[in-house]
Amino acid sequence: MSRFKAYWNEVFIELRKASWPWDPKEKGFAKYKELNDSTLVVFVAMILLGGFVSFFDFSFNKAFDVLTHWLVGI
Repeated sequence: MSRFKAYWNEVFIELRKASWPWDPKEKGFAKYKELNDSTLVVFVAMILLGGFVSFFDFSFNKAFDVLTHWLVGI
């Protein structure tokens, strides 16, 4: 039990050293401004990346279909 308590004490000490993505002086929704902004950036990046991958997947799939039909027809 002593090792378990020592472990949790060390965990709490390290958590106090961490830099948290909110301002403890702010109240309400404004407290989490940096966290919300970062989350928005991640969502936008994922949507753009998904669109990019989907576009090229569709394009290469159609190009492969055209090429295989052309080669089969030869």
